[in-house]
Amino acid sequence: MDRKSLRASRPTALVLCGIAVIAAALRADTYSLSPDSPPQPGVPQGSPTHRSWRSKIFPGTTRDDWVYVPAQYDGSKPACVTMFQNGGGFVSEKGSWRTPVVLDNPLHQGAIPLTIGIFINPGMLPAPSPTRHGRFNRSYEYDGLGNCYAQFLMAESFPEVAKDYKLSGDPNDRAIAGSSSGSIAAFTGAWERPDAFHRAMSFIGSFTDLRGGEIYPSPIRKTEPLPLRVFLQDGYNDLNIYAGNRYLGAQEMASAPQFAGYEVNPVTGSEGHNGKQGGAIFPDAMSWLWKDYPTPIAKPAPVPGPRNFVAGILDPSSDWEIVSEGHGFTIGPAVDRDGSVFFVDVPNSRIHKIDPSGKVSVFKEDAGKTSGLMFGPDGRLYAAQNGRQRIVAYSRDGKETVIAEGVHSNDLAVSSRGVIYFSDPPDNRVRFIDAKGDKHVVDEGIAFPNGVCFSPDESPPLVADTMSKWVWSFQAQPDGSPANGEPFYRREIPDDATAGPLRSGADGMTFGTEDFLYVSTKRGIQICDRPGHVAGIIGKPSAAEPSNVVFSGADLHTLYVTAGDKVFRRRRRRQGFFPWTPVKPPNFSL
Repeated sequence: MDRKSLRASRPTALVLCGIAVIAAALRADTYSLSPDSPPQPGVPQGSPTHRSWRSKIFPGTTRDDWVYVPAQYDGSKPACVTMFQNGGGFVSEKGSWRTPVVLDNPLHQGAIPLTIGIFINPGMLPAPSPTRHGRFNRSYEYDGLGNCYAQFLMAESFPEVAKDYKLSGDPNDRAIAGSSSGSIAAFTGAWERPDAFHRAMSFIGSFTDLRGGEIYPSPIRKTEPLPLRVFLQDGYNDLNIYAGNRYLGAQEMASAPQFAGYEVNPVTGSEGHNGKQGGAIFPDAMSWLWKDYPTPIAKPAPVPGPRNFVAGILDPSSDWEIVSEGHGFTIGPAVDRDGSVFFVDVPNSRIHKIDPSGKVSVFKEDAGKTSGLMFGPDGRLYAAQNGRQRIVAYSRDGKETVIAEGVHSNDLAVSSRGVIYFSDPPDNRVRFIDAKGDKHVVDEGIAFPNGVCFSPDESPPLVADTMSKWVWSFQAQPDGSPANGEPFYRREIPDDATAGPLRSGADGMTFGTEDFLYVSTKRGIQICDRPGHVAGIIGKPSAAEPSNVVFSGADLHTLYVTAGDKVFRRRRRRQGFFPWTPVKPPNFSL
């Protein structure tokens, strides 16, 4: 873009950037440093402290970091924090960023709160001998997705600095920033840990396929919005390499959070993969990131519509609430005709009941290490009693009847005709018990068959594979037997350094009357449409992975979720159905 074209583009740029970045936009031709980048007379100046240390989360790696404390800090109250990746470049008072000065000048002007800067370099695994190379960990730590790097920041870096300074634990008081690969690391930190960061800043970000970063726009559009404010900068002469076009990736990253309702400030310029424009607008960007402080950054409230599926699912007046807690591990929620929810505490081998009023009681002690539960058309509670290698049914008074013996089982589904499907993870099998009580093998090719359920019209029984991205769909034959199985529903997979290959963590499932499938996964409650796409992702109710889901309540509009030692619930706009009462979903059109 030439100077004339750039000037013509400025009105649009000003609308996108807001008042705080107007001065920077007017410097766009030369990208000269802001007046707030060099030291100013009369402005108190802090100083950085350097250290080197070893990480345990990234074993054997050593790294440098710096802590910059403003001169105004006196330790009387917790300070705000901004964590910078590629810290050595940001902490220097020469070059593009000059962050210590940028922290001093806007603070003195009242544009940002008192903020301690933590500047972190990527790790290096030292060479074992002079004749060998060390391992440079930058791309592994920064470009990789998942929560490993965020865990490193909050478990190792942050606590070490907190030993010497009072740092706020409020995510509204914390920001995370970076450039190039450090910028995707910053966004990943905020995306994975919204309980730790509510402000994220990216310059010339590597949202391309270096280690999967090109996928971000899709989950941003699909996932229930988080309480984040995001600043993004890139230039149209940024790198175009084997991993993708970084400028195009930046445009997708700007569009996705806007679509999802986030407060996002995308700034585009003419520079390449460098810090010229970023450095020029850096003081204004910092002021925008912290504007209106200490007003909390709230979770966006997306407007329901055909383009925003999650907004149409959620009840805006409701959030996750704890219904029961203090258990060993909760799983297997099932709903009865009265709208009561039954669930299992596996380590304590106990089945609990939550009545419609929310009262929790014990339904069955010594439940044989039951994992899966489901009510049948006869009103009995069927249980995958894996500890005793059998399937049983409980009457309303708790009387136990053995249905099948000598079987491994984890989860089960009961049709309106009394046909029982159940998963057998140890033997990689899916099995079913016909109406006569005879046992049959359905499939032996699923890596880890786990959750089992029926569609609303009982057409295909479904089986979740925990170790892949797929939910398998079968076709029920007239006699109840399954056929024509295929990996049909595709789930989103988090790229976790600590997880197994392609592990989605998919477990329990349920359907709503509109024929959308709700699957509990590591990422949250993933909602799949009839063609098998992930249409939306509801955020996890806690740090623990959801293990199962069921609709309940008097009107079947409340989603109950088991996760870790707790049971949660949340209202939905959409409705569930009783599994033993099939319904025909509405017609579907692409």
